[in-house]
Amino acid sequence: MGTVFSFDVRGGEPAAVRAALDEAVAGLHRVDAVFSTYREDSQISRLQRGEVSVAQCDPEVAEVLELAAEAERLSHGWFSTSYQGRLDPTGIVKGWAVERAARRLAEVPGVCGVNLNGGGDVQLLGTPGGQRPWRVGVSDPLRPGGLAAVVSAAGVSELSVATSGTAERGDHIVDPRTGRSAVTDLVSVTVVGPRLTWVDCWATAAFAMGSREGLAWLESLPGVEALLITAGDEVRCTGGLAARLG
Repeated sequence: MGTVFSFDVRGGEPAAVRAALDEAVAGLHRVDAVFSTYREDSQISRLQRGEVSVAQCDPEVAEVLELAAEAERLSHGWFSTSYQGRLDPTGIVKGWAVERAARRLAEVPGVCGVNLNGGGDVQLLGTPGGQRPWRVGVSDPLRPGGLAAVVSAAGVSELSVATSGTAERGDHIVDPRTGRSAVTDLVSVTVVGPRLTWVDCWATAAFAMGSREGLAWLESLPGVEALLITAGDEVRCTGGLAARLG
């Protein structure tokens, strides 16, 4: 998927964990092969060209497209997989794939905690053991190498953190109304919630909205908190975010 993945699995019998890790990595490569918009032979590319139908693709394609349609509905169209007539589900695929892989690893007997990081988007399940909970640093988009916040999973069994912005990849987020790069006052949006599939979508949608509309919309979502940073170095956050910092 053009990025780096890291796995932190606590507990479990080593051989069983290794086998599950091998399966998870193979599964992520499979997702990349099926959903890549850069590979001419991927099922998504063939679907876009009309060479196959959704029913002829792997079942995961229908699953992801259904989730994407729900994300588009809940975001009032600010999250979309269709840009100027082209199908591009990459905005939801990575979060969905990371969450799915993490949940499979968590099913290994004896595993007490999983931390799966896919290019900076993180799914946490269980606990790392001991007294300290999982903690995730949120990069400061205006100060390379610095942290804007640290998110804690204390008191919850699953938590995910996703960030959308321009610091790492430049202007890559599309405004679905125009089909061009989103132009807003934001440099990053970090969203925190139980499932990475959704928070990854919400971060993208909120960035395209801009700080005012994006923050108001994120406040309306149950179980979701967020941190928004503007180009003017103004920090805005949802009302319950403070409870998740530490």
